[in-house]
Parts: sequence; structure tokens; C-alpha cells
Amino acid sequence: MDDTDTIENRTYGEIAIGDTASVTRTLSKKDIQVFALASGDVNPAHLDPEFAEGDFFRRVIAHGMWGGGLISAVLGTELPGPGTIYLSQSLRFKRPVGIGDVITASVTVREKHDDRHIILLDCRCENQHGETVIAGEAEVIAPTEKIRRPRVALPDIRLSDHDGYHRLIEAVAGNPALTAVAHPCSAAALAAAVEAAEAGLINPILVGPEARIRAAAKEAGKDISAYRLVATAHSHDSAAKAVGLIHSGEAVLLMKGSLHTDELMSAVVSRANGLRTERRISHAYVMDVPGHPEPLIITDAAINIAPNLEEKADIIRNAIDLAHVLGRKEPKVAILSAVETVNPAMPTTLDAAALCKMADRGQITGGLLDGPLAFDNAVSEAAAKEKGIVSRVAGKADILVVPDLEAGNMLAKQLTFLGGADAAGVVLGARVPIILTSRADSLRTRLASCAVAVLLSRAATKAAPGLPGTEETTEAQSGAAPA
Repeated sequence: MDDTDTIENRTYGEIAIGDTASVTRTLSKKDIQVFALASGDVNPAHLDPEFAEGDFFRRVIAHGMWGGGLISAVLGTELPGPGTIYLSQSLRFKRPVGIGDVITASVTVREKHDDRHIILLDCRCENQHGETVIAGEAEVIAPTEKIRRPRVALPDIRLSDHDGYHRLIEAVAGNPALTAVAHPCSAAALAAAVEAAEAGLINPILVGPEARIRAAAKEAGKDISAYRLVATAHSHDSAAKAVGLIHSGEAVLLMKGSLHTDELMSAVVSRANGLRTERRISHAYVMDVPGHPEPLIITDAAINIAPNLEEKADIIRNAIDLAHVLGRKEPKVAILSAVETVNPAMPTTLDAAALCKMADRGQITGGLLDGPLAFDNAVSEAAAKEKGIVSRVAGKADILVVPDLEAGNMLAKQLTFLGGADAAGVVLGARVPIILTSRADSLRTRLASCAVAVLLSRAATKAAPGLPGTEETTEAQSGAAPA
């Protein structure tokens, strides 16, 4: 065990006047967030860049006691170290500390008092320019017995600030899209629509049995007097009339309420009055995963149960269009299987290889495809390197294409319930984007789902191409499953 693995004190008898010790730390955004979590101090001067720009220092600054914590770290780990008893601390804050500042906290022994083994220490924090940011004095009781212990390993901390979702919602808010909300007859479904309206994302048209909608609004505590209500007889009628509002040009988005997903999708893929295009309709999750730098697109986890090769090609095309709308110029598409090699006994690996060759031949464009890839080497560069995979996609995937709905649904829910991810969902490939939300979704997730759909409606991609006419195109979808 070397010195870096241990922590050792200096006893009262070993300490001399003038002895000094220090630690150096670079302030990060994560440091500020962790301190706010631990202390409960959510002063916007520390956490809200927009507020901070107009505040006294014109930038986000650290909590004052963050620097005080560095002084405490020196006292507790270096001088005197383990066994020290803190008696008092005075601090004077001279300058602000901002993100990226390199702070050195030091303590220097000024006085010793033998009767109680009390030590007085001058304390100082300086930034990378040598400027004093904190000055003060500490009074401690120094240990009299030698202590040498293994250094305790700190736990890993993953922070999820959902900045991607927040930026997305802020970018879209303010120009609400007319949205047909099919059957918002539960408090959760009604609240989802109204909260999206309150956030400036959608202007909802509530389509469903009037008495049930009003009862749901009362239960949710939401005022719906400002919104148009289209009365229906039952959930199937709600789905049909909501789709009809799209056809008539009275709405540009479709949002699922409290009816079953397959009821809504039956109206969407209807040969007579549906919203089909030349594309296969598919679903995509835009997942904000803690610790992952950018949201991941996972497709298809809610609509296509067991897609064939041609259907997978459309699922990929839809996802690429979505990635473009989200700002990815050449999204990296990983086609997932259980292994990263082609195995004739595993049809999903053959599909992956064929889809990559289709991209090579220009049949799928706009993205960079690779597969088969296992999940680990699709999202982890270290795992890809360990397997010896040389690829521009492996370890850096933006889009994860799952082999079937079961795999996709399990992957998305594992990331949500075990990984703390948020999953904004949208249906692609119809003439308008379709918003699917779940009762288990957080408000942030519901708003993000609406924001993604609004962006798609404005972009008019082939994944959400608008309503060009009434031509009949593809065959009806083979199946749909609840999100």
C-alpha cells in the first residue's frame, strides 16, 4: 500500500508553528450541483446562468462555503489530519469563485496551546492568479495519537440535470402548435395536455366525451375553459375525430390521451382516412440518460412488434430524420443484436449486415450505419476497443436500432427505471408527428415529448411530412403495442 492509498495525521507533538498544508481543486459545474444537493442551497446565483448574468458578478459563482469545505478538507486529511476536532472557523470572502477557477486551499499553524492541544491556523484560498478569494482562521484540537488508515474510496456520483431537455423545451416554447388530443379522459392525460399548453408548446383541442373530459379536468385541478372541446361518443370515435382534425387542417399534431395506443394507431393507419405516408410508421424514444453526453434515440420500442428488413430500413430512415431535426448532421446508427459478429443462426445479425450494405448502396441515407453491434460496444468506446472493433459508430452511437419491440421496450424501461433516464416518445412516419405519453412520465418528459413533436412538425421531414394530400400509400401496419 503506497502513500496515495493511505491517509495519515500529524500529532500535536509533531506539529510546529509555521507548518503548512494545502489541497488544490478546479471548480466544475458538477461541484456546484453536488454542493447544492448536499446543502439544499439552490440560490440561482449558483445554478441559473440566465439569472447569474444579470446578478452582481455577471456569472455563475460557487457557494461561499464550497471554498470553506476545501479548508475543512485540509484540516481533516492533511494538517492535523484524522482525529482533528474542529472548534471554530472564521471566513472572509474576498473574491468570487467561478467555474474553471483553480483554487488552492492552505492552512498554516500560527499558535499552539499545550494545555488542551489546541492549534490556531491561518486559512487561505487562492485562485490560479494568486489572488486571495477566502481568508480566515481555524481553531482545532489536534490528535495526540498517530493514525494511519486506508483512504476511503468515495462513491461514484452521476448527476442528471436534463439540460438537453430543458434547452429543447426552451427553444420550442412560445409558438404553440395546434394539437388534437385524442380522448384525454383521465386526470393524468388531461393534465399532460394542459401542462404542455401552459409551457407554450401546444394549443390543445380536447377530443373526447365532454362529461368525462370535464370530470378529468376537475380531478386534475386544471382549467380548460380556454381550449376547444370536440365531443365524441367513445374512445374509437375520439381517435377517428382527432385524426379528422388533422385531415381538415385544424391541427398539426396528434397527441394520445387515455385511450389504448392500438386504438389510436388503428385510426392513424386507416386506409380511408388515416395518416399514412410511403414510410412505415415507427416509434422513437429520445432518452436523456444520466452520464451520457447526448440524448440517445432508441427505436422501435412501441409500434412495430417484429419488423422485417424493409420495415427496419424505414424505422432507421425515420430515426435519422429525427436526429437531423435534433441537430445531428450525420447521426451514428448502431443496429443492435446480442453479438457484434454476423452469425447465420441469428437472423438479427443478418438483418444488420444487410441494412449496412443498403446504406453503402445509397438505399438509406443521411446517417452512418454499423452493425451488428452489441449494446455495450454501441455506447462504450472502451467496450468497443476491448473487442477490437474499428468503427466510426461503435462506442459513439446516436441512434440504437433494436431487433424487435420486446428488446426495445425492455431496453428503454431498464434505462428509465434502473438508470434514471427520461424517455420522451414520438411516433414518426405519419403525416404528422404523434405524441405518446405515459402516466409514469414526469412532467419534464411529457413536455420534452411535445417539444420533439413540435420541432418535427416545423421541419416537415419525411419522418413527419405534413399533409400533402389524400393519396393511399402503404399497407396497414401489422401491429401496435402500448408504449
